[in-house]
Amino acid sequence: MRLVEIYEGTLFECQMIKNLLDNEGIESNLKDEIMGTRGGNVWRQAGGVKIVITDDNYEKAKTIISEFEKSRND
Repeated sequence: MRLVEIYEGTLFECQMIKNLLDNEGIESNLKDEIMGTRGGNVWRQAGGVKIVITDDNYEKAKTIISEFEKSRND
């Protein structure tokens, strides 16, 4: 198993997705969480908060994230 970054976004988005993944039994961690709370240009230059999972959960997690993104756009 190896760790992969599967999503990058705001702290709020990543926390919501992390909860969805947890509810489906997919362990995930947030990366750069502190940087994501800073806001403004510093956040944009440094990148956002990232969600990290193990590669064996990639396909299932990608489906969950796609559904999350679709629901935000509806």
